[in-house]
Amino acid sequence: MTNANELTLADARDALRKGDLSATDLTMACLTAMDAGDALGAYVHKTPEMALDQARAADARLKAGGAPDLCGIPLGIKDLFCTKGVPSQAASNILKGFRPEYESTVTTKLFDAGAVMLGKLNMDEFAMGSSNESSCYGPAVNPWRVDDRELSPGGSSGGSASAVAADLCIAATGTDTGGSIRQPAAFCGIVGIKPTYGRVSRWGIIAYASSLDQAGPMTKSVRDAAILLGAMSGHDPKDSTSADLAVPDFEAALTGDIRGKKIGIPREYRLPGLRPEIEALWQKGADMLRDAGAEVVDISLPHAKYALPAYYVIAPAEASSNLARYDGVRYGHRAKLGAGDGITEMYEKTRAEGFGAEVQRRIMIGTYVLSAGFYDAYYNRARKVRALIKRDFEQAFAAGVDAILAPTTPSPAFGLGEMQSANPVEMYLNDVFTVTLNLAGLPGVSVPMGLDREGLPLGLQLIGRPWEEGDLLNHAYVLERAAGFVEKPRKWW
Repeated sequence: MTNANELTLADARDALRKGDLSATDLTMACLTAMDAGDALGAYVHKTPEMALDQARAADARLKAGGAPDLCGIPLGIKDLFCTKGVPSQAASNILKGFRPEYESTVTTKLFDAGAVMLGKLNMDEFAMGSSNESSCYGPAVNPWRVDDRELSPGGSSGGSASAVAADLCIAATGTDTGGSIRQPAAFCGIVGIKPTYGRVSRWGIIAYASSLDQAGPMTKSVRDAAILLGAMSGHDPKDSTSADLAVPDFEAALTGDIRGKKIGIPREYRLPGLRPEIEALWQKGADMLRDAGAEVVDISLPHAKYALPAYYVIAPAEASSNLARYDGVRYGHRAKLGAGDGITEMYEKTRAEGFGAEVQRRIMIGTYVLSAGFYDAYYNRARKVRALIKRDFEQAFAAGVDAILAPTTPSPAFGLGEMQSANPVEMYLNDVFTVTLNLAGLPGVSVPMGLDREGLPLGLQLIGRPWEEGDLLNHAYVLERAAGFVEKPRKWW
């Protein structure tokens, strides 16, 4: 089968089961595409030998019959997931040379299901960023282009989004702390879902902000997202925040029937200066859902305007605590010391050399808001705002709303370097529509809806009830079919 790397996960699964395609041939097609796509900077560690070994094992399982859905499917794995014996650096110099002796729960589940790992994918350092420019490997590049400008694939899961959009893998894993699955999905014209907090185990995922981080799939279609999410989900006793709930059949939930459902449009998301084409796309999405039989109603999320500042207090505070463990003592980078240097100098030099500027900035912010005299003024106040934001969503769902529709991002992909300025708040504003979900622990999915006037992808976001990813994906499935987005980036790499 020619161009097998361009298949969706669902189509690849079906071809493998029918015997029209072998896992080895599919993996070889992806490895070839991956090497040809080096200019995108999506992969930071390639694992071709491991991939082919896994593919041959998958072929044996497929031949025996009864293989799981993911058997033989080549995936890219974000560098935030610990993979045994394979470099897992969170795109940071401070973890240079770190090869875990253990496997994350998510990758364990994927490998047990017969999935193939092509390699580790680029990302913002420790998942801190919205452009993939804080990576120690250099930025990943968006496969979509306008006038030969190099565009950001979004962040922090920029390498995952770029690889999926350019067909360098069949699907990929991502993580989402404040929009890091959904924003790059929108920038690259793919589907990305952040599940309910606790749906997917965080064990073995290098932590950024533990009360916000959540892993999820990045795929070429909503159906693919449903299949991959089912394989990633499930209770994990090693993760104290993992929910002990059965995993539904998310693919079976894709009925395409949303008649009688109620879709909320939050008035607070109509920000001053919102691009007309984003607003028009939002209205178009609402009309599509209405045409499918849903009722579209205005709702209020009155505390949403405080989400961004609350997030940028809580997330750095948790990062400050989580990243304290990287000190050069047990693993990773250790600075060279001068005569007379002691343990304090070793810590200071190692962390100064190992962490990039954005990570250092967030550690300093987090340490400041947790310090004596500022804890109540900043951190405790942000926690109270978080509770109010969660209550706003609870009230909307209690009033009968089944899903909420909003833009994913306030703009299409921007150029690499365009957001690098003396004021980092410009970059943080890219998360304005996404951080509310993480603060409230809700599921959200970004669906590609069309192209802007320059030919760049635009996405819309659906927000669902907690633990109702199946219903949420069904709404996304309806939106996907109505939009009919089939465009692919022009191959230039």
